[in-house]
Amino acid sequence: MRTLSDQCVILLSRRSGLQIFRDHGIAGGVNMKPKIAFFDFASCEGCQLAILNCEDILLDILNLVDIVEFREAISEMGSRYDVAFIEGSIHRDEDIQRLQKIRKRSTYLVAMGACACNGNVQGRSNFVAPAENFKVVYGEDARNSVQVDPEYWPLWAHTRVRSVEDIVKVDFHLRGCPVVPTEFLHLVKSLLNGTQPETPAQAVCVECKKNGNECVFDRGETCLGPIIWGGCDSVCTNNGYSCDGCRGTLPYANLEAHRQLLLDKGLDEKDITSRYRLFCSTEAVAAD
Repeated sequence: MRTLSDQCVILLSRRSGLQIFRDHGIAGGVNMKPKIAFFDFASCEGCQLAILNCEDILLDILNLVDIVEFREAISEMGSRYDVAFIEGSIHRDEDIQRLQKIRKRSTYLVAMGACACNGNVQGRSNFVAPAENFKVVYGEDARNSVQVDPEYWPLWAHTRVRSVEDIVKVDFHLRGCPVVPTEFLHLVKSLLNGTQPETPAQAVCVECKKNGNECVFDRGETCLGPIIWGGCDSVCTNNGYSCDGCRGTLPYANLEAHRQLLLDKGLDEKDITSRYRLFCSTEAVAAD
């Protein structure tokens, strides 16, 4: 394991020099590289794959840190982490306990992706009775004893989907489905530099306007862009789609006004609530 001095400058390809300041102490010791870990809960692990797709720049970062847990790439276990990235929503009691242990062992904890930050699509089950969930999955004709007895129902019939922040303190969020690789790189570099990562609290609409897109509402469709965190460079609207809200709602979003706008555009209350719950199932906007 290569050691680094307390303060050093590392040149990243196509990037300016970065200084590493150890204000909080490094898990492996003052002269060791920071330890980074990735953990997955209920998710498709697409966010971890998005990070692996960073390729060349990721290799530069690997010269600066030790990745001690990453199921998509390695299986080594660590005892303490400088930064823990959590992908996936939280369902079971054992998941809660595991997450709490990771939090205790981590200096910084990052919720990574829509599942971890705002529940994502699996959170829609929070608003459907277990019996109804069961019927939708297995059909009206499911009648054998195992299927009738709730003791043998699948996990999702018993548990509630929660975001990471519903369980433990989260230091930073990487939003989206999947995460934006440049935001991941910015966060890691900022932490290595001892600076606060910049996460402008602006709506998708701001980026959409900067990119010169026609407003989705102006072409007679509906969109969640006015209430959703930007940072994705309005990738969906750039390609002719509307924003479905995978990055979660802004803290200052005027949800009442946006709901009224959707009503004015012809959606009914049921459709609007369903739209909000697609990605933001653990947020206030999804409530009945």
